[in-house]
Amino acid sequence: MASSGEDMTNDDDAPPTATEGAGDAHLLGFSDEILLHILSHVPSTDLVLNVRRTCRKLATLCLDKSLVHTVLLQKDYQASEDKVKQLVKAIGQEIQQLNLAGCYWLSGSTVEHVARCRSLVKVNLSGCHLTSLRLSKMLSALQHLRSLAIDVNPGFDASQLSSECKATLSRVQELKQTLFTPSYGVVPCCASLQKLLLYFEILDRTREGAVLSGQLMVGQSNVPHYQNLRIFYARLAPGHINQEVVRLYLAVLSDRTPENLHAFLISVPGSFAESGATKNLLDSMARNVALDALQLPKSWLNGSSLLQHMKFSSPFYFSFSRCTLSVGHLIQRVINGGKDLRSLASLNLSGCVHCLSSDPLLHKAEDDIDSTILEMLVTSCCNLRHLNLSAAHHHSSEGLGRHLCQLLARLCHLRSLSLPVCSVADSAPRPDRAPAQPAMHAVPRGFGKKVRIGVQAWPSPFLSQAAPQPSSVFWSLMKSLRFLGHLELIGSNFSSAMPRNEPAIRNSLPPCSRAQNVGDSEVAAIGQLAFLRHLTLAQLPGILTGSGLVSIGLQCQQLQSLSLANLGMMGKVVYLPALSDMLAHCRRLKDLRLEQPYFSANAQFFQALSQCSSLQRLCLVARSGTLQPDAVLAFMARCLHVVVCHMFTGESLTTCRSLQQSLLRSFQAERPALNVVIFPLLHEGLTDVIRDVPMTHLDEITLFKSRVAEEPPNLW
Repeated sequence: MASSGEDMTNDDDAPPTATEGAGDAHLLGFSDEILLHILSHVPSTDLVLNVRRTCRKLATLCLDKSLVHTVLLQKDYQASEDKVKQLVKAIGQEIQQLNLAGCYWLSGSTVEHVARCRSLVKVNLSGCHLTSLRLSKMLSALQHLRSLAIDVNPGFDASQLSSECKATLSRVQELKQTLFTPSYGVVPCCASLQKLLLYFEILDRTREGAVLSGQLMVGQSNVPHYQNLRIFYARLAPGHINQEVVRLYLAVLSDRTPENLHAFLISVPGSFAESGATKNLLDSMARNVALDALQLPKSWLNGSSLLQHMKFSSPFYFSFSRCTLSVGHLIQRVINGGKDLRSLASLNLSGCVHCLSSDPLLHKAEDDIDSTILEMLVTSCCNLRHLNLSAAHHHSSEGLGRHLCQLLARLCHLRSLSLPVCSVADSAPRPDRAPAQPAMHAVPRGFGKKVRIGVQAWPSPFLSQAAPQPSSVFWSLMKSLRFLGHLELIGSNFSSAMPRNEPAIRNSLPPCSRAQNVGDSEVAAIGQLAFLRHLTLAQLPGILTGSGLVSIGLQCQQLQSLSLANLGMMGKVVYLPALSDMLAHCRRLKDLRLEQPYFSANAQFFQALSQCSSLQRLCLVARSGTLQPDAVLAFMARCLHVVVCHMFTGESLTTCRSLQQSLLRSFQAERPALNVVIFPLLHEGLTDVIRDVPMTHLDEITLFKSRVAEEPPNLW
């Protein structure tokens, strides 16, 4: 369906095209239902501005209600200012749901055109440039709006909102606010709220170094309206001020807990001390509501009897990330004493180091788990779709059928899974087994040579060594979970060198000894996942050549995002040839995050990466690593869809700045969404650089984190 530059001013008088006359021999011979399904995968801007103008039939189909009622511009990086304006002009009156989340490249004046979409019921403007006055003007025209997502930036002033705007806000039932400054935002105007999602991204200091205070909120004339609230969610970035501000939101909840509240979730990194108000809130919740979803700060749960008093009604999401959850709490409350819990769809036990241990007080990291506890969990929560067991040492004993992988294989509905690397090892290291670490210094013959892209870099006997072994418990697990779409294998001691509001991490803990038993064969077993879309592999010291990556590239043709960190030995990157061969097959890969000390981002790497024709975002984190500026420029010239290029290496500040300026000068004009950050990883100014990265990229690719069961399914 090639686009045409001619405007269809009178489609009725236009003669049938050659394609139309050919009938069933061409694509247009399909039924309207099939064509509509195909067209639903075409970006809205291309659909309305190009495809619609090709012929009479497509002109009608492209304006079908199923296609124009919902318009998704999120991650449509080719949606320029002019295209968005034309789109709104063409179908603005028909749009009921509009997603502009993360469209940071659009100016405020362009975003203001949303006011023309007067039928809007739901709009997502997170990440867009909006002032208080522009927001007021837009919302004043959207009388049917019921769902709103916005950012609250420094300078926001609720007193600038007009009475018409406040009338619209009074009818809004779902609100998502990302706060970059201490403020209630528009919450006091939303008297009908049923769902409130809050993302706190406030920095403790301004760019000039002034200390901020959450008490800036005090004195606002109105307080939030929570009486109809059903879902309350708050996610905090690191920083004391974020905790100060969220307490003010919670204080209102503590006075009167909404009767219909069924999901209460607070995600806080680190410790978050209880206060009198939060204790009253939790006591009130335990008495008056039955929850379907729960997540609390670890300090609120650790050592308390809170879970014993909470009531649950058909729960679908639990997160106890980083809590010292005892086996008693897990069995009695989370899995309901072994009773039926088939409603639970998502469970996050990340960092719960004692949850699978029979005696938490005496449990050590190298000890085995109690398989009976895990078996009870699997039996009770048989319909789990998302499970996170990362950031802990979950070691299995030698007993037949008691291995963690063998038990998890029963969860046939799993779609996303996060495991610590040591948990998938067949057994503990034996005294008679040679240690794996010294072998990692051996580089296979020919690996130092330049690799020709598209040519096999090693003989077939070497590839056969990476073939998954049928006797491996991890191989069997991958075979059982054929429909898994998201897999994470993360070392239990792994921590990323990329900081969040703090200096870069210079030291890291050594990997678990059992992780040495997980190598290329286990990685190759992942190739059985034909529907895999997202893969994370972090801190696998047993990787010798990376040959298992080739199996994934060949067989996982749906792969869209790949995150690799600290594979094999740290002093020398021996898996680069295998990675190069893997990338040659990743035609649908959109996101690549690579974190590896001493990594050399050279011409060989970028030549291989250039074959990923769908690539959009690249993030490279390499402590003491290097890069070749000419190779980066050539790569960006070949890969026309790349809009994010983040590289944090050991190069000098002068080299980094020069390359960043060259990339922006060469490609900014033709790529409106281009975001380039080239900076020394260990430079003291990294924190200030990070704060300028658009939140959509910072959260999704720049920072490393486990994403399985991070939030409830379909939260927004």
